[in-house]
Amino acid sequence: QVQVAESGGGLVQSGGSLRLSCIASRGPYTYYTIAWFRQAPGKERECISVIIIPHNTTYINPSLKDRFTISRDTTKDTVYLQMNSLKPEDTAVYSCAADAPYGTPQEMCKEGEFHSWGQGTQVTVSS
Repeated sequence: QVQVAESGGGLVQSGGSLRLSCIASRGPYTYYTIAWFRQAPGKERECISVIIIPHNTTYINPSLKDRFTISRDTTKDTVYLQMNSLKPEDTAVYSCAADAPYGTPQEMCKEGEFHSWGQGTQVTVSS
């Protein structure tokens, strides 16, 4: 299965931006799904966005679509999550996950659809 690892978290002021990276070790796989999730303290894990590779079909959580964007660099097997206008409530551990494309991006935007997870990266937004 595809293995993933995140990077790019950190501390940012409210209103700032961060770009997270999810590097995929895909082996022989060329058709797979990458998703971004986040989990804030005391809250359930929330799906942010999904991309199906290689077609680049995407879905983004409607509550975040005005500020967050998912993209892909095909030369680096890397998926990015660009986060703008960050708010303190965006503070969370952000994780990327990978699995086979069992459905549409929207259908797959659920924690249970993914079985390969990165270690997570902390994003803290100060007020």
